[in-house]
Amino acid sequence: MSSRASPKLINLVRGWPAPSLLASDLLSSAAQRVLKDPAVFVPALQYGPDPGYQPLRESLAGLLGRHYGVKPDPDRICISGGASQNLACILQSFTDPSYTRAIWMIAPCYHLACDIFKDSGFAGRLRAFPEDEEGVDLEALEESIRTLEEEQGEAQDTAYKDPGKHRKHYRHIIYVVPTCANPSGKIMSLRRRTGLVKLARKYDALVVCDDVYDFLQWPVGGDLKPPAEWPPEMKLPRLCDIDLAMEQAEDDPRGFGYAVSNGSFSKMVGPGIRTGWVEGSPVFAFGLAQTGSTKSGGSPSQLCAAMMAQLVSSGDLETYLDDIVRPALQKRHVVMMDAVNKYILPHDVEVRGSGLLGAEIYGGYFVWLTLPGGVLAKDVADRAMKEENVIVGSGNMFQVHGDEERIRFDNAIRLTYSWLLEEDMVEGVRKVGDVIRKIKENPADRTQGARDEWDESISSFK
Repeated sequence: MSSRASPKLINLVRGWPAPSLLASDLLSSAAQRVLKDPAVFVPALQYGPDPGYQPLRESLAGLLGRHYGVKPDPDRICISGGASQNLACILQSFTDPSYTRAIWMIAPCYHLACDIFKDSGFAGRLRAFPEDEEGVDLEALEESIRTLEEEQGEAQDTAYKDPGKHRKHYRHIIYVVPTCANPSGKIMSLRRRTGLVKLARKYDALVVCDDVYDFLQWPVGGDLKPPAEWPPEMKLPRLCDIDLAMEQAEDDPRGFGYAVSNGSFSKMVGPGIRTGWVEGSPVFAFGLAQTGSTKSGGSPSQLCAAMMAQLVSSGDLETYLDDIVRPALQKRHVVMMDAVNKYILPHDVEVRGSGLLGAEIYGGYFVWLTLPGGVLAKDVADRAMKEENVIVGSGNMFQVHGDEERIRFDNAIRLTYSWLLEEDMVEGVRKVGDVIRKIKENPADRTQGARDEWDESISSFK
């Protein structure tokens, strides 16, 4: 008896860059330049200074200053081991489980950040707040913070940790992805960014912004141009720059500020480089450099930081983004959206075509789909896997851990266009559309078994 072979596995969840977007040649050249010069490789292979490899701090300050139109200042930058590691260091240095009241996460959220917060002592204190069409519902967030403050009364005076003279503890942490959000793809408007900074100042909150997609944007249906020629809506100011442009708050006499930008090279050259940066006020950056693991081991990713300094200072990174990464992602997004329009939208599914309200801009890695009434995301995900060998991200994955019932996403799925070959992506979208059609035609014929277990099995996908 012969058995039919299983169809090819198509992974529409994995938020990785495609192998063709890994900058191996660029990194190889940079590594050779670093390792052949003792003046470079000796400090690069030693323990690094606490704030990070100085040539990278300086070259990054120049790049970021040009891009965002701010004065370059290396003292605002602390080199990190990537955005995830840096988030953990921020929590180690600037929060205390007995003083910091809650972690506020925009929903839908980047789900893997939840465990970083829980590891820092905040299990059970992750709170969801909703997006709106401009990226963040400020009224809902403030109402939730105000309610929590009223319930808990005055802040506790005692703390488990001593921040010392170079750090402080914030009463709240607000976590967002302002540009090309994961998973929704939304871009926070300028007025919402300004409003969020003002709200953070009012409640002694630190807004941690994962700004990892800022350089990965493009016009929808338009020609790509280098960032120097981007319109203002494609270079919206970061929240940390908005915060520093305001008058220093009276209750922040040391000038830590209320927003920080968490940056990474992972989406630019490859996640394995494990190198990123934080940019905030000079006082905040110095305080972050005092994190115990950094003081002991030196700046993380010292060798990779030296390689990235070569790429940033030479202009090779910007050229690579201009010529390779953005054009490839723009094309992949077009292919994905054409397939979604052809195979999925006819089944009453909704998708947002632009990240920023009122503009034709998109970016990042993901497309967020809203399913019609009567079609559950878990059913789509489960049947797509069982019947078609296609992995999709059920909206339930992106609910805030421990606060799932506040904001649910039973009717949404996330698809990724960064990872697969284009032909596999189109085929996967076609199969997802077929699954949605069958569920709509036979609403009583839904899969009931092992759906929670299936969600758990893909929870580690980015």
